[in-house]
Amino acid sequence: MSQVLQSFIGGQWIGQQGAQALRSALNGQTVYQTHAEAIDFGDAVHYARTVGLPNLLKLDFQERAQRLKALAKYIGEHKEQLYAISAHSGATRADSWVDIEGGAGTLFAYSSMGSNELPSGNLIHEGPAFPLGKKGGFAGTHILVPRGGIAVHINAFNFPIWGLLEKFAPTFLAGMPCIGKPASSTSYLTEAMVRLVEQSGILPAGSLQLVIGSTGDLLDRLNGQDVVTFTGSADTAAMLRVHPNVVKHSIPFNAEADSLNCAILAPDVTPDDEEFDLFVKEVAREMTVKAGQKCTAIRRAIVPRQHLDAVVEKLKARLAKVVVGDPSVEGVKMGALASHSQQADVAERVALLRQSAELVFGGGADFSPVGEGVAQGAFFQPTLLLCQKPLQTDSVHDVEAFGPVSTLMPYDGMDEALQLAARGQGSLVGTLVTKDPQIAARVIPVAAASHGRLHILDRESSVESTGHGSPLPSLKHGGPGRAGGGEELGGIRAVKHLMQRTALQGSPTMIAAVTGEYMRGAKLIETDVHPFRRYFEDLQIGESLLTHRRTVGEADIVAFGGLSGDYFYMHFDEIAAKDSPFGKRIAHGYFVLSAAAGLFVSPAPGPVLANYGLDTLRFIKPVGIGDTIQARLTAKRKIDRNKKDANGVGQGVVAWDVEVSNQLGELVASYDILTLVAKKG
Repeated sequence: MSQVLQSFIGGQWIGQQGAQALRSALNGQTVYQTHAEAIDFGDAVHYARTVGLPNLLKLDFQERAQRLKALAKYIGEHKEQLYAISAHSGATRADSWVDIEGGAGTLFAYSSMGSNELPSGNLIHEGPAFPLGKKGGFAGTHILVPRGGIAVHINAFNFPIWGLLEKFAPTFLAGMPCIGKPASSTSYLTEAMVRLVEQSGILPAGSLQLVIGSTGDLLDRLNGQDVVTFTGSADTAAMLRVHPNVVKHSIPFNAEADSLNCAILAPDVTPDDEEFDLFVKEVAREMTVKAGQKCTAIRRAIVPRQHLDAVVEKLKARLAKVVVGDPSVEGVKMGALASHSQQADVAERVALLRQSAELVFGGGADFSPVGEGVAQGAFFQPTLLLCQKPLQTDSVHDVEAFGPVSTLMPYDGMDEALQLAARGQGSLVGTLVTKDPQIAARVIPVAAASHGRLHILDRESSVESTGHGSPLPSLKHGGPGRAGGGEELGGIRAVKHLMQRTALQGSPTMIAAVTGEYMRGAKLIETDVHPFRRYFEDLQIGESLLTHRRTVGEADIVAFGGLSGDYFYMHFDEIAAKDSPFGKRIAHGYFVLSAAAGLFVSPAPGPVLANYGLDTLRFIKPVGIGDTIQARLTAKRKIDRNKKDANGVGQGVVAWDVEVSNQLGELVASYDILTLVAKKG
């Protein structure tokens, strides 16, 4: 008997009665059913707002980042459960790896980015702050805060785990509870993953809810503080974008839609080049990984007309080696499409494409997948088409067969290749295969206008390249036009997309109080205790030290030059220095930094453990022989990463604002110094 899937709503699993049958892509047997019980979306939204949101905001960015890391580990420890279920979707082990371990890897990535790039607390200061008046009493900056709403993520069938987790990770960091709605055909895998998440107990209650089946009136219950994201067809994206309630409340809507992505073989590459084989391999791989069911897959292979026959020959030879069938059978390289409806849809669209393109490979009546009991499976043979006149043909740029299907398109001249690429009307990704940096420099700025990501492939990058079709957590995923016009991933950008950006005006003191970051001109805290003698917990933002003074002599410059090996003429040649814009010999900039450190460092052992970097360094005015310098050290920003050293001593990060001035009170150097500072415990 097939299992009835359940929704996870309001902290409870809902669903007992079966509804829609979900068939195994391998053998056609019904393995799961969606549930028939209606979901109370009013309860789901209320629970997210009254339980999920407060629970998330009890944690700060750093604590939420730690939860993501723990969840990634937990999913990794239980991944084999997910692999076993994923087999019903027709995926090979390698296909499932992208979905399952790619999803967990995205959690790890966002955990790391959150720990390293986000502050303590729940406010991001998107500085720097800057004066708005002449007297220094009025300033401005920008802050990012949690929206105070919920995120609804509607996902496609092709990545039932990664598709939700790559959206959930930045949503969770941003402090928004999430309601995920996977495509029904593979929702059994998403449900299994959410059960693991709930079983782990790692996430605060209300962080994640799951909808199996229809979204009902969910979108009608949202308001302007909420966010909706969608991954899937361009047609469905267009429909959701104009949902009356989404429009009425100006609810942010992010779409990542299927697109007719391309790969261009540049004319400098010949059949004898390694890059030629790389192009063929990339096209074939994108046709067969996940059985071509990727929104980033190569649908249009754009090749120089003079090399068309060679590309056809090599692609056919590579595709002929791809064994299609039950992935549990040794030697099978490509599994089934995710569902039988998907199989029918791909066949229908290939038929449309064949009205204006000839068949090069596939479509054989004798095709039969390998394995027992697969006759009723949702298999589809890799299919390569050729459109001889792509500039005069619309369908190959408009119709997407979302499966193991790609169309070859010959071109004459690079301008024509770029024109063909743009005919996709907006793509998630494009690949350029070339040996020539000058071709890349010409092509990429033009192609970038219609692509969300561009991948340059040559023999050097191929050693480590993750490939055309693999979105990475640190890089933006999304594209213009047909691709949806949205942005996902892209590192911390994704977190910021989900937050409210607000301009802030006020006095430097008030801005420092709000942002938790010292701004020059704000009130200082000066005590008899050197700031470097404070433990992390005791140190206050704005705590400051004005050092004693030091006069720079010629001996300092000579000694520093000898130590550093820097004998630049401005420091040593009296005659040449007089003819320079400064009119005199000056001290090395890095001597000024070293001398400033000598002025403000407290030499005895103490809470400050290490200096690990400088930010925003600027040398503003020269320091000459006989000038006297003085430094001001001020605690600017604290980040508690909740980490301990090898001895179990807790530590946090402190950024210090450093101003180095001369005897006239003029700023000569400005920078932030970053230190690790011990906690009392």
